[in-house]
This record gives sequence, structure tokens and C-alpha cells, in this order.
Amino acid sequence: MAQLVKLQDYISRYQIDLARYPTQFVRLKKSQWERVKRQWELGEDITEWQHTDSVAEQEPFEEKERFSILKKLFAGRQKEEKEDIEQLEISNELVSDEDSIPEEETTLTFEPQIVYAPQSIHELKRMFIDQFFHFQMKWASSTLREKSYVDPRFMRDSLLRNFLQQLPDNYLLFYYPILQIRKAPIELDVVLMSPTECICITVLEAENQAVYVGGSDRFWIKKVGTKDSKVLNPTINLSRMESVLTQLFKQDNIDMPIRKVVLTRNGYFDYPGSPYGVQFIDNRNYGGWMEHLKKVSSPMKHMQIRAAQTILNNVQTTSFNRDIWQQSSKQAED
Repeated sequence: MAQLVKLQDYISRYQIDLARYPTQFVRLKKSQWERVKRQWELGEDITEWQHTDSVAEQEPFEEKERFSILKKLFAGRQKEEKEDIEQLEISNELVSDEDSIPEEETTLTFEPQIVYAPQSIHELKRMFIDQFFHFQMKWASSTLREKSYVDPRFMRDSLLRNFLQQLPDNYLLFYYPILQIRKAPIELDVVLMSPTECICITVLEAENQAVYVGGSDRFWIKKVGTKDSKVLNPTINLSRMESVLTQLFKQDNIDMPIRKVVLTRNGYFDYPGSPYGVQFIDNRNYGGWMEHLKKVSSPMKHMQIRAAQTILNNVQTTSFNRDIWQQSSKQAED
């Protein structure tokens, strides 16, 4: 499961200590999965657990619940979830088992909760991964003292889920992060950081079965059935992303290659002669592309962490003090 380092301008736990949280993420996921799997294999009754999966991000944190991430969140199961959930990856340790991770009472814990007994290990994994997705959203939108309001659309974002649930732990994901460059906010698209490269991704997924006819002009033609319309050339945004990240990496002496990808999972590209340095991923080759990303088994590298930290050093953050959040919610209830 890839790690959601930054989501738009939300406060992120990784901003506090990028050196520690990736390792803690892997250990927490592994220990909780092994516990759930062991209980299921031993035939223990786990039906009292609550499997929660709907959007309730607006609920305030209660002081007594601060250290439990999923007690009162996400009731009900999302029926529209159609994408396949791959096998749970738990073997890609970032550090050796002998390394100790200091525990702190301020760390959010993850407690999987299920309302019915799964009939297969695959079903158990699906339920576990679904709940861990919400846990990741918490890490990417809150700290002990601060919290950001999460737009509910991210809970339904299938691309975000696919990246987080299908890619291994050694990937760091920046999902539409907002940077502050020379006091000006700049919103990037998707930045996926592997141990060996930084992948900039621009997504085109407005309509199913759309065909994007590309070229060197400022606008492309989008064909949906018999209707044609114009869309901005996505390579323009990719070049801007590449330029911003190249500048930041150069300032901090980061040696990390940048690759550019235009992505549509539900459409197709028609581009005679692909532009240099840009990879087009559409409905025909998306599965193979994801499989290729999954095969990157290298552990996280020092340069990868440095590159991610450089981006975090320049992000914009909008958040609220937890106490203020709780007081406002209480006043609204009164």
C-alpha cells in the first residue's frame, strides 16, 4: 500500500517527521494485518467489529477518541466500489526487524472493525484495506494538534484508492499538492515518488470511452461518440510540474530523475508520434503499467526521502487547531 504523504493543502503527519512515519506506517499495517488474519484463521468471532466505509469526515474528534482512528467514522459499506483489490503487501519492510521504533502516546492507532465474518481470505483483505484507506486519509489530514477539513470527494476517488491500495509501501504519493513558490500558490497534479524516480502524472478522465486526439497545439480534441470538444493540452501542465520540481531538486542537490505520464483509465489516446519524454497510459495499457510499478521491490532510498522532504518544505498548508475545531462543532450543536 503506497503512502499518502500530502493531499492538496491539508496538514500531513509526514510533514512532522518524514524519517519516522514511513517506517511506522509499514509496521502498523503489518502488525494489525497479522493480528486480524490470525484471529480469522483461528475461527475467532470477529463479527462484533464494525466495518465502516462511508463518508463522515465532518465529525469532530472527541478527546477520548483521539488515539483511535476509526471508532465512529464511515458507517456502511460503499456499494459502488468496483475496482479489484490486489493482495495485501506486507513484506516490504523499510527497516530491519531489529530496529526499534519509539512508541508515543500521541500516535493515532488503527483498529480494523468488521460487522460480519468474511468467508475468504480475499474478502478479509478487501475489508482490511478499505479501512486502512481511511486511516491513511487521517494521517494525510491531521496531526495531534491540527486537523484539515477533507473534501468528501476524495473518499470516493477511485484513482486515489487504486494508487494507495495497489502500489507497494515504498511509493510516496503527493495527490494534487499545493506548493508555495515565491509566495505564489501552485497546484500540481499527481506526483508519485518511487525509490528511483519521480513520476509526474496528469489525469484525463471526464467521460468513459473518450478519445483524446493529441498534437503539439495548445488544445487537443476530445471525442465522445459523435461529439467533439477541446481540452487543454495536458503536456503543458506536465512541463510546468517538471519545471517546478526540477528547480526545487536543484536547489537542494537532489539527484532524482523525473518522468512524465498522461493518464486516462477510461479513455484512449490518439497521438501520432508521442512527444519526447512523455508516456501515454490509457485503458489499453493501464493494467500493464500498474503491474510494472508494483514490481519495484527496492526499499525506500535516502535520495527518495530527501526529494519528498524537499517538496514538503515548500507545500502550502491549511488547517485548524483541534481545540478550535471542537469548540466550533460544539457551538454549532448547541
